[in-house]
Amino acid sequence: MFATYQPGHSLLHRLPAGLKILLVCALILAVSLSVGQAWHVLPALGFASALYAIGRIRPRAAWDQVRPVLPMLIAILVLQWIVADLDTAVRVSGALLVAVAIAGLVALTTKVSDMLDAVTRAARPLRHIGVSPDRVALVLVLTIRAIPLLARQLRQVTEARKARGLGMSIRALVVPTVLGALTTADQLGDALAARGVDD
Repeated sequence: MFATYQPGHSLLHRLPAGLKILLVCALILAVSLSVGQAWHVLPALGFASALYAIGRIRPRAAWDQVRPVLPMLIAILVLQWIVADLDTAVRVSGALLVAVAIAGLVALTTKVSDMLDAVTRAARPLRHIGVSPDRVALVLVLTIRAIPLLARQLRQVTEARKARGLGMSIRALVVPTVLGALTTADQLGDALAARGVDD
């Protein structure tokens, strides 16, 4: 259902989960702010590729993180080109591509249990205002993991339409992807409720 954790002993694997979560948020924000021109996307992609190399992630696994979202990113690029200009279209779609890649890298190099523990510890002070640290941790981890989930859902829709020889359109991609994601979310909610998470 999600990007699969890839065991390893790289620097990224050894970094504490909490630090990785902070870094990924900072990196995505930095990319969004620093991509001021279309050509800035290239060094941003190069930086993301370097991170995958540091994490010793196989090229195939890295490609699997971004390939499923390419049709949607192309649709966003075309739409932005129509309503704005080509420079804006490349900047927006490129920044999204880098964000997907970085989020996927965190999922590949960090165990979910480690993410939950790190966020739970960081959110403990929120207990004083009536907020459950466990719920905060769960929401944040599920948010980070949702990007690979949507990517895989989009890939399945694309492959299914190709197998049936059907054409591609934004509506044909988005509607089944959203419906599939909602179905998966319902199943996940039921599973969490069965474990008493909603108590």
